[in-house]
Amino acid sequence: MTDPILRPEGPQEEDRLHLLGSLLATTELEITAATRLAEEDEIEDVLDTMLGWSSQVGPDPGLAANVLTNRLQRTAIQVSESGEDQLPPGRDAAFAAVTTAVYALSAQLAVEHGAVEATRRALGGAEEALIDILQGIHDLRVAIGDAQERPEE
Repeated sequence: MTDPILRPEGPQEEDRLHLLGSLLATTELEITAATRLAEEDEIEDVLDTMLGWSSQVGPDPGLAANVLTNRLQRTAIQVSESGEDQLPPGRDAAFAAVTTAVYALSAQLAVEHGAVEATRRALGGAEEALIDILQGIHDLRVAIGDAQERPEE
């Protein structure tokens, strides 16, 4: 996309999100490499990273929640990319867990703004996602022989 032969005029506005995604991936890979070097120091490294994140985002809890929701939505999409027609139960449960977090944050933001109907919708989505988490966990237990399959209703 930034190839000077294909784009002699340089990146265009329509390239912005793709380029930002590339920058984000590069940053996340750097953070991952930096915070996984020594397990005993891992939590301190993660906390240092969080302090840098917080200082950049600032004290606005609404902005922080929006940034986190955006990240969680990207994470949910990445978790759901398996290349299979149906997600394996562990990935399905992980997708539902991330989705639950998105709905819970959305519900909190909605209630803070007095948006009762939006809060109800977000809570309904969170409840459905929680059911999916439990189903995925059960399906994994079935797969390893720790539980019986539930009869079809």
